[in-house]
Amino acid sequence: MFSLPRILTDPPGRRLGHQALILNRDGAVLLIGTTYKEGLLLPGGSAERNELPHLAARRHIETETGLALPLARVLAVDYVAMQLLPEGMNLVYWGGRLMPTQEEIVRRHRPPAEIVELRWAHRAELADAMEADQHRRAEQAFAALGRGAHLPMLLRGVPAA
Repeated sequence: MFSLPRILTDPPGRRLGHQALILNRDGAVLLIGTTYKEGLLLPGGSAERNELPHLAARRHIETETGLALPLARVLAVDYVAMQLLPEGMNLVYWGGRLMPTQEEIVRRHRPPAEIVELRWAHRAELADAMEADQHRRAEQAFAALGRGAHLPMLLRGVPAA
């Protein structure tokens, strides 16, 4: 049974979500399973009020996976209309291709209780592992990565560090 996270019980006026496409040496994608959502997700989460977007992404990803990654390139921006939750925007960052030591960090990491699974999945497996909207978002991020396309993460016009 899924428990409701705070975002469902006390939703913000708008949602700004941050996820990352993170690959291992074999090209598999790092996914998380949660207690509050069906299907697997790219790691990440929502920003708090006045939290810098890339720092929100870093915070969630480190909590969920143990990885501290520089997230300065946005691969996709996904608008989600209001339904159960207020309207929102999701940014998908390029988390990079991990080194063996980073993969070991993920393997050893013990995430918080709401993260019930950390799994590597190859691109061909994503449609079965993820909800349709999450899969489409991941595919668009892969497409941008394949084209070498990205948006820089800017803070008042200056690239974020």
